[in-house]
Amino acid sequence: MKTVRVLLYRFLGRGAVGRQHLFPFLLLCCMVSQAQIHQMTRNDSTDISRSYNLNPVVVTGSGHHQRLKSTATPVHVLSAQEIREQGISTFDGALVRMMPQISMAPNSMGTFLRLNGLGNKYILILINGQKLSGDISNNIDLNRINMARVKRIEVLDGAASSLYGSDAIAGVINIITDQPTQNLICATSDTRVSGHGQLTESVSLDIFSKGFGSYTSFTHDRADSYRNNDLEYVKGSDTETQSSIAPLFTGYRSNIVGQKFTYAPNQHLALNAGLDYSYKITSRPETREDITGGTDYEMRYKGLRWNVGGIYKFTSRNSLQANFVVDRYRYGKEYDVATKTYQIGDYVQSKKQRMMDGELKAILGLTTNSTTIFGADWRQDHLTATSGNINEKVYTLAAYAQHEMKFLKDFTATLGLRLTHHETFNNHLTPKVALMYAPGEFRFRATYSAGFRAPGLDELYYHYYSVNRGKPQISFGNRDLKPEKSHYFSLNAEYRTQMIAVSLTGFINRINDMVVKENIDVNDASLVMLKREFPGMTDAEASKLVSYALYQNSDKGDIKGVQLNVSANLFPGFNLSTNYAYTYARTKSGEEWTPLERSIRHTATIAADYHHAWKRYSLNVNLNGRLQSKTYYPSYEDAPGYGIWNLYTTHSFDVAKWALIEPSIGIDNIFNRVDRRIDSATRKYALYSPGTMLVVGLKVKFK
Repeated sequence: MKTVRVLLYRFLGRGAVGRQHLFPFLLLCCMVSQAQIHQMTRNDSTDISRSYNLNPVVVTGSGHHQRLKSTATPVHVLSAQEIREQGISTFDGALVRMMPQISMAPNSMGTFLRLNGLGNKYILILINGQKLSGDISNNIDLNRINMARVKRIEVLDGAASSLYGSDAIAGVINIITDQPTQNLICATSDTRVSGHGQLTESVSLDIFSKGFGSYTSFTHDRADSYRNNDLEYVKGSDTETQSSIAPLFTGYRSNIVGQKFTYAPNQHLALNAGLDYSYKITSRPETREDITGGTDYEMRYKGLRWNVGGIYKFTSRNSLQANFVVDRYRYGKEYDVATKTYQIGDYVQSKKQRMMDGELKAILGLTTNSTTIFGADWRQDHLTATSGNINEKVYTLAAYAQHEMKFLKDFTATLGLRLTHHETFNNHLTPKVALMYAPGEFRFRATYSAGFRAPGLDELYYHYYSVNRGKPQISFGNRDLKPEKSHYFSLNAEYRTQMIAVSLTGFINRINDMVVKENIDVNDASLVMLKREFPGMTDAEASKLVSYALYQNSDKGDIKGVQLNVSANLFPGFNLSTNYAYTYARTKSGEEWTPLERSIRHTATIAADYHHAWKRYSLNVNLNGRLQSKTYYPSYEDAPGYGIWNLYTTHSFDVAKWALIEPSIGIDNIFNRVDRRIDSATRKYALYSPGTMLVVGLKVKFK
């Protein structure tokens, strides 16, 4: 045991996890070493022997449905059952608690999402295979995702542009939604409440009869702003402090309304249409004369997304799919404090986006041992940014093909190629090659895939000028930018049965021509240019200019990593899963390599789940934790590591054939880990928890 503890301290660093936080993990390790794996038997009437499905159906890795152990490209899966049993109500909470290679940093401008060290703009987020658009400073608004409808979340690491096109350099996160297809009328209410005003309420009504389905849902989510230390350092001082009300975590209120219709008149044809409306507004302290940190306005966001599509199955292995989606998103400032320019209630739009995407895809079983995909995709992006003086649009056309074939006895090969024509950047090819050798329960995989990202309209055309506390800020887009390109290599070894799954993956992801904002020093010649570009700038403001920002292709990225995933149904009703990610992420600007900002070297997630049923009552107990080393901030102070553990219990009462009542209670952050450092201009954070909180929930289902 001493050896295990020494190894853990070397892995995660003494600053990351205290001794009291190692105890639950060591206890779980002892349970693993002493437990015997029993043959699992499922009894649906009592649900006593319920176990996690260690070989679920996935779609993201290959573009068509197949079992996880059969896909030549490794995919991570989070099921709705796992999410529910950990008491998670938000999308970012699900990913952070259960995916060590993912990290989040929330603020009023969206959530900084990181996957294997790479940020939001390199991560493609899909809903049922269709892109989720609408971002704030390249950060997708994750509050638009309706967790009440999530069936599973699939995460694909690394470049995936051969199937999914631009943006899929760090990986793909695909949210698969649930739509029951048995004859039913089902109404559900699900409520979760915890400290600092955190409340999530979801209600849904599902109707399915004779091939027709209607799925209606409404979700309200809210949280209050908070900070963990009331002091901040006075700007320019390392010793003098003052009180502040600027939040560490920005509160918000959000609503999501969703409606989906499906119609399947026969076994060959299935049609669908859906609409989602989202609304979110921040809830921050207002400006005060006696203390700093307040704001004059709230950030308000609105999204409207609708789609139509269908699939026609000629046979069980031959189908034709068509989908069309329109995604509109806008945000701006809504004033709640009167200023010299604006009155309370005034709204100033900052950015409006619209994406239209149409896709046609054929999935064909041309031979017994092969699956072939042909597809074509058209997309148009339109951006209007008042603050950046942009009103531009761009279209993309793409054609792709993928052939997956099993040959000899245990070998599978996947070859894919995508040709993308971008209105601004012409043509680009992105190939993929994946090989799998599958003797018995083992899988050995090797993958190479190319990534491609076209610079965004803001990076191309931005023309931004503002004055913040008397200091001017200027940013320029660059029409001479080149697309970012990446090369991803991975090796994977896996052993998977119905009782245990072990997966080890090593990868390298190299990126060229990374688009970054570079600060350009102001001289006499550039000052003349800046005054010409922004005639409204006064001489007093111009005298304070030191630099301006310009988007450029200047950096390279190099990410190497190892991931270990273990999940086991140790004995009837008990499942243990552990996941570890080592990520060495660097970026090169000029001749100097530095750690990629917000990257984390060591991260682990652990979850132990026990379920048992007694006639009409069942109990579920879940202990989960996240342990991580420090977060790198090359331009700021690194954020210390931490270890957080959560306990959640669910109690299900099957009161009648038509009713289920499910109260729950738990504790978030059992050991009260809080980052209470004094805030400063050079300080960043990785841990945003306010401390130990009681979590209470109630789910009621009528069917």
